[in-house]
Amino acid sequence: MKTYVANSETRERAWYVVDANGQTLGRLATQISEHLRGKRKPEYTPHVDTGDFVVVVNAEKIAVTGKKRTDKLYHRHSGYPGGLYTRTFEEQLEKRPEEIIRKAVKGMMPKNRLARKQLTKLKIYAGPDHPHVAQKPQSLEITT
Repeated sequence: MKTYVANSETRERAWYVVDANGQTLGRLATQISEHLRGKRKPEYTPHVDTGDFVVVVNAEKIAVTGKKRTDKLYHRHSGYPGGLYTRTFEEQLEKRPEEIIRKAVKGMMPKNRLARKQLTKLKIYAGPDHPHVAQKPQSLEITT
């Protein structure tokens, strides 16, 4: 019996929509990263992109535990000397709530070319509306 190896012709991709309203950031990010990589599929192959598309709505209503709302920091750098910009979780939630989930999911993916390609299948929207209705996404329940 031969070992099954997925390839680009045999893979099937589904679309899932996740409501982030009231979800804990870390638990949501782990399950999103599993679906992006395809680890929940029986035909999972580590070196092939077998994952699904994930659409996250209501990113502005994400929840965190403890004092992370005031203590958690998000850093970015302009590339120039002294160009470090820092925001707290609350400031980031106000200005760019999509980046909170994107950075959390990216941190749970491997650091390689394949993961960067898989991360492009993540679509995040601050509000309840998304433009991917034509793909007929299925609702994805996040287990806690």
